[in-house]
Amino acid sequence: MADQRHISGAAMDRRVAAPKRYGLVVLAVTVALAGAVLLLRYWPRGVPVSRADVEIAAAKTGPFRDVVVGRATAQPLQSVLLDATEDGRVEQVLVKDGARVEAGQLLVVLNSTQRAQELMARSSEAAQQLANFSTLRAAWMQAQALQRRTLTEGQFELERVRRLHQRNAGLAAQGFLSPSALEDSADKLAMAERLFAQQQADGREELAVREQSVQAMQRAVADLNRRLDAMRTASEGLAVRAPVAGRVTGLALQVGESVRSGTRIARLDSLGRFKLDLRLDEYHLGRVHEGLAAWFTQDGRDHALHVARIDPQVKDGRFSVELTFDAEPPPLQVGQGLDVRLTLGNTQQALLLPDAGFYADTGGAWAFVLAADGRHADRRPLQLGRRADGVIEVLGGLQPGEQVVVSPYRAFAGAPSIELH
Repeated sequence: MADQRHISGAAMDRRVAAPKRYGLVVLAVTVALAGAVLLLRYWPRGVPVSRADVEIAAAKTGPFRDVVVGRATAQPLQSVLLDATEDGRVEQVLVKDGARVEAGQLLVVLNSTQRAQELMARSSEAAQQLANFSTLRAAWMQAQALQRRTLTEGQFELERVRRLHQRNAGLAAQGFLSPSALEDSADKLAMAERLFAQQQADGREELAVREQSVQAMQRAVADLNRRLDAMRTASEGLAVRAPVAGRVTGLALQVGESVRSGTRIARLDSLGRFKLDLRLDEYHLGRVHEGLAAWFTQDGRDHALHVARIDPQVKDGRFSVELTFDAEPPPLQVGQGLDVRLTLGNTQQALLLPDAGFYADTGGAWAFVLAADGRHADRRPLQLGRRADGVIEVLGGLQPGEQVVVSPYRAFAGAPSIELH
């Protein structure tokens, strides 16, 4: 009986301990669930980012002014480059850098001993050839005079023999001259005619040869004179003159300095006439064309320009646009910076975001959009359109009033979401 009571007591203890263990398990599960809820509520949902380190902007509906703003630099409308055409040494510098000069004004004088010696030698050769030409021409003229005299004498002799033969023929007809004497007279006339004809032919050939020699010498002298003129012109290039009126820029030569052919001496910039060199983001390359209107404001006055030329070469993500003034330009300085607005299209109502650093990191394909609690932001795909005047046109992916992180994403671009604290 005692053993049976002992077994019954043990069973009773187990029945009493079981509910206690069950209660402990339920309590543990309840605590775990509560902890999980708290953990999910307070555990960061993404990469932690300080709110002070990011810029947040709301998508707003407003007028999209299709105007791009860029920094332009004032440049002279026309520039003429002055390069050395001959090797030489700087003998004189007659103007200072930045001076205003007139067309034809002497700027720099160079000296070349070798060029001077070559010019003297070529001048002496030209003088000698000219003397030879004069001698040959004089001989040709003398030959012409001698030929004319010889032909005159030959013609006189021919006429004399012809008249004598005519008289002999008359005398023979009257019986006063024998047939043999008339035959001799006819032979003399024939000989005189052949001699005169031979004199004419020989004279023509001699004069033709002399004329060819004179013409060849004349061509040689003319060619030598042309080369001499070219050398003189090249020597005159040692005296650098301003081809047009303007302002001298980049003149830094010193007296005694050696200059090689092709060396840049200076640049002449047009006075009071300017153009603007505008650098734009390559994003706008396909929309910019010649004739587009632009303007900038200076001293409270707007100045109109238009696109005159586009340089499509992209460098460092930007390309150049040349703008010219529609009217008289204001007073400017070369290199002066100006904020220019370029009109690309008409103004339209659109949903807008600030054109900030996030666009460069995402290409406009997505952005971090804040949740309703404002404590975290998830990555969301976007459809963005045109960019102009500091704003971006939103075509899809956002509703008006939604807030977007628009500052650069470089520090957390790979995260699916961020937690703001």
